[in-house]
Amino acid sequence: MLENQELPEILASRLFFQGKKFQFEVNKLRLPNGVEGEWECIRHPGGALAVPVTNDGQLVLVRQYRFAVKNRLLEFPAGTIELGEEPEITIKREIGEETGYCANKWRNLGKFALAPGYSDEYIYVFLAQELEKLPNPPKQDDDEDIEVVLMSPSEFEKLAMTGNEIDAKTISSYFLARPFLL
Repeated sequence: MLENQELPEILASRLFFQGKKFQFEVNKLRLPNGVEGEWECIRHPGGALAVPVTNDGQLVLVRQYRFAVKNRLLEFPAGTIELGEEPEITIKREIGEETGYCANKWRNLGKFALAPGYSDEYIYVFLAQELEKLPNPPKQDDDEDIEVVLMSPSEFEKLAMTGNEIDAKTISSYFLARPFLL
């Protein structure tokens, strides 16, 4: 990290919209060079994501409809971190709800900023191994329409190279997990 870098000064901040999972704010800043302007930001509590791998090496993904892009996308199971919740708790709940699996072995792979140009959301990534099918999986959320999809890492990589069906957080997370898959 660069040292002694002066940061912009926040002159004003106003909440523009408060939603269920995020808020949208507009901030007036003064840059170190004296220029003032407005910057918009989505404030999000963050998300947790699992890269689940079956005992025979298959990746467990979910295909679900995403309204913003008006398409079904393949993604690793993930969820929004609830207020006061640790990412590890979030993902253990979400993997069961979305895939019907639980993992007996977890590895923290780190975190990354999802879209730092307009959001403060971080995704916390975990490798989930030694999977077991839950005998009575939790019910999916009412607003979810999820299909579980299994595929090999090589099938995943071929599909990811097309740039079509898989979202960016899933591709990024796969490459964090990849050294532990081979």
